[in-house]
Amino acid sequence: MKPNPAHFSIHDVSDFPIVRFRPETAVAGYAPLWENDMDALLRHGEPFVMLFEEERSDEAQVDRKRRGLWLKHNKVALAAICRGLVSIEADAERRARLQAMAAGAMKAFGIVQEVAATREQADALMVWLLGSGQMARPRAADVW
Repeated sequence: MKPNPAHFSIHDVSDFPIVRFRPETAVAGYAPLWENDMDALLRHGEPFVMLFEEERSDEAQVDRKRRGLWLKHNKVALAAICRGLVSIEADAERRARLQAMAAGAMKAFGIVQEVAATREQADALMVWLLGSGQMARPRAADVW
C-alpha cells in the first residue's frame, strides 16, 4: 500500500516506492516538515528509494544541523527500509563532485547513494536498489 501523499510536505510519494524530494519546498526552516515526512516513511515501513531530480539549493545551517541530528538518531531504522538515494546530475564535473560527497555520506549513514547523468540511468539504478541486491548493479554500458 502506498503512503497518503496528503501527509507529506517535502516529498512526493505518489510513485511510491520512489520518493521524490521536492526542492522548491526546502526553504529556510523546512527541517521540521522534512522530519515529519521521514517519520511517516519510517512508520509506513516499506522499502523505498529517494530520488533527487534537481540540484539541491543551499540549505540553511539550522536545517542542515536538524536533519543531521535526525539522520544520526534514526540511522538504523532508515537504513532498514531506504534502499538508496539517487541524484540526477547531467554535468560531469558536478556529478563527480556529488559522487565524492555521496561516498562520505554512505559511510556516515549506511545508505547507498548514486549519482546518474540521466533519468534513464536513475531509473535503472532505482530498479537495482529496490531489488535488494538480487541482481547485478547496472553497468554503464548497459544503461548509459
